Amino acid sequence: MATRLILGPFNRIEGDLEVELEVQDERVVEARVKAPMFRGFEPMLLGRDPMDALTIVPRICGICSVSQSVAAARALADASGVVMPANGQHATNLMLACENLADHLTHFYVFFMPDFTREVYAARPWYSEAKKRFAAMVGGKSGAGLHSSAALAARARWLELIGTLGGKWPHTGAILPGGSSRAIDATERLRLLASLREMRAFLEQTLFGAALEQVAALDSLAALQRCCASGSDLALFLEIAADAKLINMGPGPGRYLSYGAYPCIEGGHVLSQGVWDAALQQRLSLDPTRISEDMRHAWLAEGQAGLPLHPLVGLTQVQPDKAGAYTWNKAPRLAGQVMETGAIARQLVDGQPLIQALVRAHGGTVYTRVLARLLELARILPLMEQWLLAMHPREPYHQVQALPAQGQGSGLSEAARGALGHWLRIENGRIAQYQIVAPTSWNFSPRDAAGTPGALEAALVGARIDSSLGRGQSVAVQHIVRSFDPCMVCTVH
Repeated sequence: MATRLILGPFNRIEGDLEVELEVQDERVVEARVKAPMFRGFEPMLLGRDPMDALTIVPRICGICSVSQSVAAARALADASGVVMPANGQHATNLMLACENLADHLTHFYVFFMPDFTREVYAARPWYSEAKKRFAAMVGGKSGAGLHSSAALAARARWLELIGTLGGKWPHTGAILPGGSSRAIDATERLRLLASLREMRAFLEQTLFGAALEQVAALDSLAALQRCCASGSDLALFLEIAADAKLINMGPGPGRYLSYGAYPCIEGGHVLSQGVWDAALQQRLSLDPTRISEDMRHAWLAEGQAGLPLHPLVGLTQVQPDKAGAYTWNKAPRLAGQVMETGAIARQLVDGQPLIQALVRAHGGTVYTRVLARLLELARILPLMEQWLLAMHPREPYHQVQALPAQGQGSGLSEAARGALGHWLRIENGRIAQYQIVAPTSWNFSPRDAAGTPGALEAALVGARIDSSLGRGQSVAVQHIVRSFDPCMVCTVH
């Protein structure tokens, strides 16, 4: 006989999250992921000057405010036709990469690894070392978690990069449709380069135990195990992951979405755009016109005949008493299919051989999601050094162009957690339509009208609930949820 458990709120995440589980024989047989908070940024934007979006949307989240700024600026640029100069592109890529990499570092050291210092793992051979490196702060004191404390200190200095490039963080106002309003002089560029090299030293000495270029080039698990020094945090993660069987935990839907990360001056993206289909083992092209949001199980009014809507014609009208609804999150779909997004999607779509080999063998699981984020640290930081050196201080950072009185645009970007899209329509010089689909909207989506569960809802099926730990306790559920790294305030924007 199945029993029902409700877990939440989850600690160490951004915003409210509740998970309802049907459990039979100590295994999850069905899951519903709930976002119980509503914020209403989309209706808040209606009727405003289009440029107001650049001030308002970064306030959706204090963790990924640059990502929201970039997506909004790209939507406005698409509507106006403005093309930013090379310096503006480099500066925008640097700010976005800085925020994304800070997020990856925080996820590993602050959100994910502290779960392995819980008493349930006390008998494991790696427990004492994990506690020494990753234990969370208690009562404002570090106590243990020496590497987590060092990572937070490195992150704080790292975020000074955005302060220099964008004037402040979070909620920088420097990101504009035509580039960046903050020009960087030669002295500042040297200081920024020093900060990049300081983070490189932390990653190479503490996290990887190897050069970033060596880690980025890994093409197999055997190569990964040979590459990383035995004392590195990555080596300890590999030991823990093998013992805790993370490689088989929380398999995703098998379809992965990336909008493409970090545009290149000559066109295209540093990390490719597209869809990875695990069943076909190939990358498919992305058609953004086939994105839709199904609202059958959201506390939101549905469109005509209840059909899913593309964001350019989407609705955000509250209906809190709606029958059958259980979340404020819509259900994004691409061509009617569930997608997983995030670093694992970016690496699969871009053809990173290690992640492709692991997903081919084991699927998109807790292990491969976390490892993909770590590999992205190694891949992107060297590129940041190149972007910084490519800046020409005496050349323009911004191109001015007026917005049209009538028009529409979309801004597709990649936040740390995955595909982020903004869609707007301008009428009579005012915002007539604004819709946002955040990464956690994709990963934490509810069921759609066909009853198909979202990515996390499906991944939780099969997770073990250990009754010996007490009612509703499950380290497996914690690991699966955290591997998707929820940002619920972006979800319920």
